[in-house]
Amino acid sequence: MTKSAKTKSARAATSLASIPGTLVLVGAGKMGGAMLDGWLALKLPPKKVVVIEPQPSRAIKALAKRGVRINPKGPIKDVAALVIAVKPQAAAEAIPPLAPMVSRKTVAVSIMAGKTLAFLEGALPGAAIVRAMPNTPAAIGRGITVAVPNAKVSAGGRRLANLLLGATGAVEWAPDEALMDAVTAVSGSGPAYVFLLAETMARAGVAAGLPKPLADKLARATVAGSGELLHRSPLDAATLRENVTSPGGTTAAALGVLMAGDGLDPLMTRAVAAATRRGRELA
Repeated sequence: MTKSAKTKSARAATSLASIPGTLVLVGAGKMGGAMLDGWLALKLPPKKVVVIEPQPSRAIKALAKRGVRINPKGPIKDVAALVIAVKPQAAAEAIPPLAPMVSRKTVAVSIMAGKTLAFLEGALPGAAIVRAMPNTPAAIGRGITVAVPNAKVSAGGRRLANLLLGATGAVEWAPDEALMDAVTAVSGSGPAYVFLLAETMARAGVAAGLPKPLADKLARATVAGSGELLHRSPLDAATLRENVTSPGGTTAAALGVLMAGDGLDPLMTRAVAAATRRGRELA
């Protein structure tokens, strides 16, 4: 970890440790659980956390020994942040009962795909709400989340939301909620595109004569290593690609196919457009 990253982590830990009031997590599946792991790793006191999850995993249940309150009975008071991580199809049933927890001091953060600020405002009248879209690399602390606030979110509420969302990776703020469907199409769904790339590279390797176990290993390691290089390098993706490509070489031959008029660029454009349209339909 670099010096700047260590400093950032230390600041986040200090800030999380000093959160006033209770943090309520509604839904502790894969994404909600990843966020909770991130908060606790950054020294959020477990006694400040309430988890509402009808089917808690063994790992979530084990956190009760550390002080996390799981499905407590009775009212939950002094809620500083309400993080909603249930499946979108459960929203209509799961969100209205949360309204009594919300006060003027509460910021509600939703990571439900497709659920708009208008929908959330209808379920939690008068609440300060942040709509966010994380992605699955959050499970290893390498996710990226894009967020957009409603008009009631104060500067302090935005800082708190940024802190909570940043526990699993980078955070960006969209200037307009209308962009969230495209965000979902690029970064929310994007990991699946990368995994598909690894799949297709492996199949192409088998077609070229490689044994399947070797083709799988080469494709997996190449995609993972290239992603890490892209993460660490100050160079943009185009420059990194050019650095690998020798004129007239094997890479140039392959890129001639991938970068043709009917190649990867128009295909990815159509794919992202399809995902964006579907996001609007689901909303």
